[in-house]
Amino acid sequence: MAAAVTPGVVITVFNQKGGVGKTTTTLNLAALLARRNRNPLVIDLDPQAHLTAVSGASAPAPEISVYAFYRDSRRLTELVQDTGRGWRVIPSHLDLAKVDTQFGKGPNILNRLKFGIARERLNAQSPVLIDCCPMLGVLSLNGLFACDRVLVPVSADYLAVKGVMQVEKTLKALEHVLKRRVDRRYVITRFDRRRRMSWDISREIMSHFGTEVCETRISENVAIAESPSANRDVFSHAPGSRGARDYHELLDELISCGFIRTGFVPQVISSSAPPASLLAR
Repeated sequence: MAAAVTPGVVITVFNQKGGVGKTTTTLNLAALLARRNRNPLVIDLDPQAHLTAVSGASAPAPEISVYAFYRDSRRLTELVQDTGRGWRVIPSHLDLAKVDTQFGKGPNILNRLKFGIARERLNAQSPVLIDCCPMLGVLSLNGLFACDRVLVPVSADYLAVKGVMQVEKTLKALEHVLKRRVDRRYVITRFDRRRRMSWDISREIMSHFGTEVCETRISENVAIAESPSANRDVFSHAPGSRGARDYHELLDELISCGFIRTGFVPQVISSSAPPASLLAR
């Protein structure tokens, strides 16, 4: 086990359930950080490549996507594309789905992204956001091993509550591997203030996770839902919308509590692999 010092902050946006606003949250936080001159870098670790498509980045071949980092050992910095919107992206490709079967599940592959970010100092000047696929496997574990923080979007429906309990079990199971407790925040998305169910779910999540639940809730909002179809973030699509205001408030909250920050953060890199039970799920 070797100690390392990584500047800046790496935030992985993760949930084992799809449809909770994971990619939308990554997109809008990146766009807002860019508007505040933070020059964020986003790594799209989802083979569906939705974030890549919305960003306007082009990855018609796996050789210029993050898959080449795993298959061809290309440097991450060689794969960065400028979105023209103040933030950068390392695009995904459908072939990225092969990583789970091609490279095994040992510590070398699980720590690949962590080592790459540290070696190339990708977060030396700006925050890094990692958008994970909605399943637990080699790619998601790469994102969890590489990060300083985990942001977990949870939509305001009952199935999402069950899903977020599984996320918490996963994060707890990884603690003895990472030799630390990963700082996390749960953010409630698709929140409809007119529906009693949204408030009930909010109270239930807060009863489980307390202060780790963001006070800001992301509303069920047409502008948020429409903006990706126009390949835009909500601030470009509808800057005066409730959705845009919610994401402004969320970023302010995450900055004020120190969840998003810059500076030197000591980390410990473990050579251990995660429990086999995690990878078997």
